[in-house]
Amino acid sequence: MRTLPRFFLFICFLLILTVPPRARGEDRRERIDLLVQGGTVVTMDGKGRMLENGAVAVRGERIVAVGTAADIAARYEAARTVDATGRVVMPGLINTHTHVPMVLLRGLADDLPLMEWLRQYIFPAEAKNVDEDFVRWGTRLACLEMIQGGITTFVDMYYFEDAIADETAKAGMRAVLGQAVLDFPAPDNKTWAEAMAASEKYLRRWKGHALVTPAIAPHAPYTVSPDHLKEAHALSKKHEVPLIIHVAETEAEVKTIREKFKATPVAFLDGLGVLDERVLAAHSIWLDDDDVKTLARRSVGVAHCPHSNMKLASGVAPVPRLLKAGVPVGLGTDSAASNNVLNLWEEIDTAAKLHKLMAKDASVLSAREALELATIGGARAIRRDKDLGSLEAGKLADLIVVRMDGAHQTPLYNIYSQLVYATKFSDVETVVINGKRVMDKRKVLTVDEPAVLAKAREYAKRVRESLRRP
Repeated sequence: MRTLPRFFLFICFLLILTVPPRARGEDRRERIDLLVQGGTVVTMDGKGRMLENGAVAVRGERIVAVGTAADIAARYEAARTVDATGRVVMPGLINTHTHVPMVLLRGLADDLPLMEWLRQYIFPAEAKNVDEDFVRWGTRLACLEMIQGGITTFVDMYYFEDAIADETAKAGMRAVLGQAVLDFPAPDNKTWAEAMAASEKYLRRWKGHALVTPAIAPHAPYTVSPDHLKEAHALSKKHEVPLIIHVAETEAEVKTIREKFKATPVAFLDGLGVLDERVLAAHSIWLDDDDVKTLARRSVGVAHCPHSNMKLASGVAPVPRLLKAGVPVGLGTDSAASNNVLNLWEEIDTAAKLHKLMAKDASVLSAREALELATIGGARAIRRDKDLGSLEAGKLADLIVVRMDGAHQTPLYNIYSQLVYATKFSDVETVVINGKRVMDKRKVLTVDEPAVLAKAREYAKRVRESLRRP
């Protein structure tokens, strides 16, 4: 009789072993913070993986796994889940060139060539209006606009960059932020010595930040002297930070540099020893074959800004030649004062079509290649492709969820084509940066939209009043 309880316990033990772990309260799935599942995952990785009914698992600020929804659900349990059914899940867009506070000068002066636009309208408006408060409100407005359009990383060059960094971090965006330095007085620093001292302080403060990468930004070869260009490069090298500069943007610039230094802007900068893998060259339109080879040899990244370049009639960058030579190229909006929006979807679409037209070849810059410019290509241009630009385990969790059910997107045959030629700014539904949601169902969670829009309208009145001639 004493053996019965033992036999009974043995049978109970066997029964417990046959019950699935989840049914007996032992869920052995790994805990994660966020699961985005059910949509078509467009990874933009080296293999071009596209997963229907896929999923992305996120822990902290990193992606831990990308796979089918069934596989990921079996392996992970999430604190929060985003249902992306019927949508595309893809890397966040990377805007490789802009001047974010200039959103407050949007539409101030249009239909003018670059130098007239700058000297007669933009520089005077900045001199009379740009201060730290202007920059902070402009950054808030720009971050609001970029988040709404699925931009998760941007590259900036402007004044009071420390304030821009502060507002960018508060908005939860990722950015490479270049403190602008010039030979003439700027709104934040009146002398070169002041500008360099402020720049070094700024670099020290923000280096190592989770979202902000500080940079030095000598404006252009025609606004910064040779000695000062070398000094800015030395500061970049000392702190191991990026250097952002406008290069070969207009024919007038090329003519000026040739007359003064007997070289193209690229050859001139290379002769100074300032071109290296830390440099991001904005625009890079007027390049000869030797310039392209130099940029490739020096591993310089290029920011291509088709809309701004077209609107200012500056020219068309030789993007197919640059890509063929191995130059990393990303897409940029430039400022909203010259574009007039921070909408990278328009840049993707325009880039694809513009280069077909220029080459008279419809196969040039395919839809997938154009989308790469705004994702993994942009990451390569800013030297962050190990962390950004594609959805892969180990990379930073910067991703967006895009609706694909609009009338303008129906029917759907090819996802790359639909994303490039049909998808709009307003189709972006959810934005995740560094593992945190910053927009959910079109509501930006990190910026006070009504307050920012109201303040922007106030600034428009101030700017308009400041430019009235007596």
